[in-house]
Amino acid sequence: MSPLFLYTATLYLFLLPSSWAQPLYSPESCIPSDEFGSYCPTTCGVADYLNRYKPAVDKYLDDFEDLLEQIGNLTKGAQDKVVYMRDSASHGQKSTPPADFYFRRSSTMLDDILQFEKSIVAQEANIYELQQLLVSNDKRMLQARQLSLQLERQCKTSCQDTIQIHSTTGKDCQDVANKGAKTSGLYFIKPLKAKEQFLVYCEIDSFGSGWTVLQRRRDGSINFSKEWIQYREGFGYLSPDDTSEFWLGNEKIHLLSTQSSIPYVLRIELTDWEGHKKHADYAMFRVGPEADQYRLTYAYYYGGEAGDAFSGFDFGDDPSDKFFTSHNGMQFSTSDRDNDKYQGNCAQQDGSGWWMNRCHAAHLNGKYYQGGKYTAKDAGEQFDNGIIWATWHSRWYSLKETSMKIIPMNRMTTGGGQQAGVKLHF
Repeated sequence: MSPLFLYTATLYLFLLPSSWAQPLYSPESCIPSDEFGSYCPTTCGVADYLNRYKPAVDKYLDDFEDLLEQIGNLTKGAQDKVVYMRDSASHGQKSTPPADFYFRRSSTMLDDILQFEKSIVAQEANIYELQQLLVSNDKRMLQARQLSLQLERQCKTSCQDTIQIHSTTGKDCQDVANKGAKTSGLYFIKPLKAKEQFLVYCEIDSFGSGWTVLQRRRDGSINFSKEWIQYREGFGYLSPDDTSEFWLGNEKIHLLSTQSSIPYVLRIELTDWEGHKKHADYAMFRVGPEADQYRLTYAYYYGGEAGDAFSGFDFGDDPSDKFFTSHNGMQFSTSDRDNDKYQGNCAQQDGSGWWMNRCHAAHLNGKYYQGGKYTAKDAGEQFDNGIIWATWHSRWYSLKETSMKIIPMNRMTTGGGQQAGVKLHF
């Protein structure tokens, strides 16, 4: 039995490295692109690897099952032989006259039989362990096959190793839509005064309206605690399926919003943690040049269910709350460039760049708080530094998703104009 045991142990050692020869894919190996997002590895590559690897593993498992069956048959035969030898020895002891020679001989035979039994028990334990390993491998192979089928379904369409960027270009997304683009996605645009084109995400609906997206908050995956240069150039990822977070960049927003004689409407879209969605629109939205610290201006609140937080909010702390939390006419501030009306640095306190006053009633670049509700203790100081829109939720409620996007004013839908009783802000 010793050679069989050694062979079984050798098979056990051989099987372990065969079952986990190589890892399939490590997310840490992906190198995301600042412009296009992260798309590695291709699902087709993983599927091809699994399809190459699976036949060899299946053969190993089949051979292993045959070997286990042979071992099981040998073990059963050995057990039968042990029982026969033990019964024979016992019978011999009883029937043979009590001579010392024969007694010692039968005792030796019984000792050998006991050792043989122990060897079989140990071998059975090894066989059980190998059987458990086989079951575990079967489960792993089943999971691998299921993953392979999923990847196979995803690869029914032709594989793409690069991000799809649509070929149509224009001065903004509405211009792109006017030229026949019908699908939302990534496009290159070049505003009239821009030195070179740059990439944007365009939302294009079935009515031919093209929104140029300036900002997205989705899941807190991007840290918006950045300094002046990063807010000027933009940061985050632009993805073709619009699932990523980004800030397009103050310089790009300036070039977009000031290029046309037709003014733009800024739309703020908000989603809370209960899944409710609201928006707020602002007519004649503009962001000034860097020489004027990217100053925000708009003519009036155009409407929307979220309310007019950009015009300030009365928190009840001071009679001047609404005046000192209005954002219209404010310059952009970051932690390293303080342009607000506060004696301290609002952007530094809140950890992100925004058009700060003293300090804000709306702050879409604030800290991302999972679940929405937070306290001054969570913020570390007495600062409401979440993603805030005070005319909808309180300053201690951080929104789940936000977006900022613009469209030429003449493309707004019929009936969506200025609402009665709304004051102009110049």
